[in-house]
Amino acid sequence: MVIRELNREECLRVLAQAEVARLACAHENQPYVVPVSLAYDETSGCLYGFTTPGQKVEWMRTNPLVCVEVDEIAACDRWVSVIATGRYEELPAAPEPDEEPAPARQGLAREPGLPCAANRGDLQSEEGAGNSERKRAWHVLKTRPRWWEPGSAAWAARAQRDSDEPFVLVYYKIRIDHVTGHETTRDTRDAAPAPPAGKWEWMHRTLVRLFGVGPKDGGLAP
Repeated sequence: MVIRELNREECLRVLAQAEVARLACAHENQPYVVPVSLAYDETSGCLYGFTTPGQKVEWMRTNPLVCVEVDEIAACDRWVSVIATGRYEELPAAPEPDEEPAPARQGLAREPGLPCAANRGDLQSEEGAGNSERKRAWHVLKTRPRWWEPGSAAWAARAQRDSDEPFVLVYYKIRIDHVTGHETTRDTRDAAPAPPAGKWEWMHRTLVRLFGVGPKDGGLAP
């Protein structure tokens, strides 16, 4: 197995292609890692994400220094792994006067699989959002199929324990400060070597002595 270090461009390409990432944050020296769905934006060089309030959001608000890991594993000796360190930045919605909060809107088509209080209209409302970067995050994320599902499902699980919890959309970005990566490939030298020429003769004599046949005979002796 040969391990090769990836350059920055290769690392970013792996980040852009990853469907699932692992987001690590910390609070009072206690680490916390969760799987998330992120989308890399080449224009800004940031990772965008969508979630709902929970432990990771609370911790990242307190300590915005985070780490993101992605990997692709084909076999134990064929894999690629990238780690990006950076800073969490929340993208709040710009308040609009006299506008009813999104979760209370009625008459909007619901996205299949969304919790009852969350509908497609709430998510698509970012099209006209005043926060231009939040709108950018929405545009980048919606290129991924069912991008909203992980965050919404997490909210639904919590809502089963607390029916009064409101559905709040949290868009955020990870500003990448540093990125590293490694890739492994199979080394042809790891393949089993052919036996030395002298061993073929030894094998032939052994087979003839035991079975009356050798590798060159093509069958058993009568």
